Amino acid sequence: MRHIAISDIHGCMTTFKHMVEHVLELKPADRLYLLGDFIDRGPNSKGVLDYVIKLEGAGYKVYCIKGNHEDMMVSAYEEPDKQEIWLYNGGRETLRSFNVSQPQEIPLKYIDMVDDFDYHMEVEDYILVHAGLNFKGQTKDEEGEGFLWRLHNPLGDTKSMLWLRHWYEDIDWNWLGDRRIIHGHTPIEQEEIQTMLDTLPDQQVLDIDNGCFAKFRPGMGKLCAFDMSHNLLYFQDNLDE
Repeated sequence: MRHIAISDIHGCMTTFKHMVEHVLELKPADRLYLLGDFIDRGPNSKGVLDYVIKLEGAGYKVYCIKGNHEDMMVSAYEEPDKQEIWLYNGGRETLRSFNVSQPQEIPLKYIDMVDDFDYHMEVEDYILVHAGLNFKGQTKDEEGEGFLWRLHNPLGDTKSMLWLRHWYEDIDWNWLGDRRIIHGHTPIEQEEIQTMLDTLPDQQVLDIDNGCFAKFRPGMGKLCAFDMSHNLLYFQDNLDE
């Protein structure tokens, strides 16, 4: 049995399917953790969600975490005034994959599906999250001046789990203990991902977003999978048009 994490598929269904079936050769006993941003930017967001449904229906153990793009889609569906920001960030491609022109035309089962995703998971010695964890909070002192203080529980800030960037320097190592954080959201080059894995025992953080949709960026354009059970990285070139 393997515990495997993939993040930021972004509508690249052909690449995702090839990774699962031919690179990972996923077995029913394995556990597959998908760390958000299933949709937007790439050509077939509906296909990605349908493939997840198919895997689950075939008895594979798939665990889904919500990303900021799923959150934007749900907001656009529920609140029309938030539609534009989603469309600007890749929502148009998602609408095309559903062959609709408005978020409200997306079948409700897909909205409910992504809205029901977890914000984080803890697997053995790993914390899995889409973007990151906020180890700081904002408050005011008696003089009215703002200052930052450490949150008692970073797992309580769901917005940061979806959106946070540039948070490594704030990590509370006493709170984290021996656990390691695996996340996506911020695309980095393949070489940097490998370096983060090499230093994972000390740094305790690994970003597995290689910007699968961004084939035009040097060092990016691949879907990355991390086998937590064997400390292995897998990369698949983007196969989507």
